[in-house]
Amino acid sequence: MSVPQRPDHKNDALIDDQEAGAYGSGSDESGDFRDIDPNSGVKRGLKTRHLSMMALAGIIGPGLLVGSGGALAAGGPASLIIGFGVIGIIAFSIMQSLGELTTLYPSGGAFADLGDRFIDKAFGVAVGWNYFIIWFCVLANEYNVISSVCVFWSDKVPLYGYFLIFWFAFLGFQLLGVETFGEAEFWLALLKLIGLIAYFLFSIIYASGGIKGVEGIGFSYWRDPGAFADGFRGVASVFVFCSTFYAGVESVAVAATETKNPGKAVPLAIRQVFIRILVVYMGSAFFFGLTCPSNAPGLIGGTSRALRSPMTVAIQNAGWENGVHLINAFIFITVLSAVNSSIYIASRTILFMAQSGKAPKLLGYTNKRGVPVYAIIFTNACGALSMMNISTGASKAYGYIVNLSGVSTFLVWGSISLIHIRFRSAWKKQGHHETELPFQSLWYPYNAYFGLASNVFLAFVQGWGTLAPFDAGNFVDAYILLPLFPVIYFVYKFVFKTKLWRSHEVDLQSGRRRDLDDGRQVNKGEYDHLPLWQRLWKSL
Repeated sequence: MSVPQRPDHKNDALIDDQEAGAYGSGSDESGDFRDIDPNSGVKRGLKTRHLSMMALAGIIGPGLLVGSGGALAAGGPASLIIGFGVIGIIAFSIMQSLGELTTLYPSGGAFADLGDRFIDKAFGVAVGWNYFIIWFCVLANEYNVISSVCVFWSDKVPLYGYFLIFWFAFLGFQLLGVETFGEAEFWLALLKLIGLIAYFLFSIIYASGGIKGVEGIGFSYWRDPGAFADGFRGVASVFVFCSTFYAGVESVAVAATETKNPGKAVPLAIRQVFIRILVVYMGSAFFFGLTCPSNAPGLIGGTSRALRSPMTVAIQNAGWENGVHLINAFIFITVLSAVNSSIYIASRTILFMAQSGKAPKLLGYTNKRGVPVYAIIFTNACGALSMMNISTGASKAYGYIVNLSGVSTFLVWGSISLIHIRFRSAWKKQGHHETELPFQSLWYPYNAYFGLASNVFLAFVQGWGTLAPFDAGNFVDAYILLPLFPVIYFVYKFVFKTKLWRSHEVDLQSGRRRDLDDGRQVNKGEYDHLPLWQRLWKSL
């Protein structure tokens, strides 16, 4: 694997050319206004509404609906709220850092490219591969869930048969292109939000005694079996689950290159993450703990994926025994979206890594429609990890894969904070002021240092529950990926002799681009003469 030489970005002509392309009055010498990105070959087909809905609900799937059952059983309702709340604060911090970076440099390479630019190429390689590991683990879990749901409905087709059916179906869909993906994600994400809000309303009615013939439960499950299931160990174990649920809030950075108007869409999507944290995650944590006891048998011993969902337990306790079919149907819809998103994020991550020399070159190919064919096939093939559930059982397979991806999430998030700190150092060193930034992170530098410290802490504490009593298998599963990051970094650095950039050497010029609609003369008052509904439609 060759390492491309870093161009001399201090050359005045090159800087002038980049600035003209990024901020010029209308020339397209840099390719800012082309439908196909001239650098990566992907198509800029995602609309602002697509990216916004991805930020709000894109990766919400069975991890939240099913995995939260395991988190509730391990820690109790109070631990669930603490876990979701703490990880939510950290996620908000990370998104503030990412918003500032991605708005200025909308590269699909995201964290890997930014790590290369502001720290060291070896650091970018370590971040990129850890991020890819997160998403092929998430993808494997989604295939695990969707196959198990279908087996529950009909076991005439074996588990691996359902996997193969869905494997080819999702592969064909992804090869249709980014516009098809974006449109499907928009509507599937909308359905997920409607379904969750409907459950929240049901929870209020159920807890307050509004269901005929069923006594209101109030907060009785906080008293019996109790708010905490296993003290601090329970809280620590919930952190791992929650990190997996939150994985995906940063995915807007990966989609930035394929977005028509990143200057408008990315800041909007970043701001909407706060709504996602407050409504989706904190709402789920509160209402799941309110309506489902942490010792419910279905959370830990069900034969179906849905039986591990607090939603199913609550609906059955409210008197609807066949509610499992409704929740299975809802989970099925969420899996369609989650698998779709997982393949997209992982394939783009490996695509941009390949194009910058961080992965095999073959995976960096795109066809004339801007579809990364080989990256999609490779990513989807990694989903076969879900077939471990044939020998281990779906429940154990889910737990193993969650632990693998959880620690990688903390490592990647901590890296984003470190990259942001390095960026600001270079920005100041080279004579720039923060007022020049199109999107400014809140509470810098405290926010960035908080994100870095908290993620490093959680990366080490997330396997606390395996220490007493010591469980060698679970300990290895919880911590095996922790040394992988420094191993990748030092091996790559030793082999390719990469350089740690100083603040005055960092390239701050390349990689900026203007919104696609800017080149099409979409002026602020262009739609003023249209009726209100048409103006709203045109703004999507």
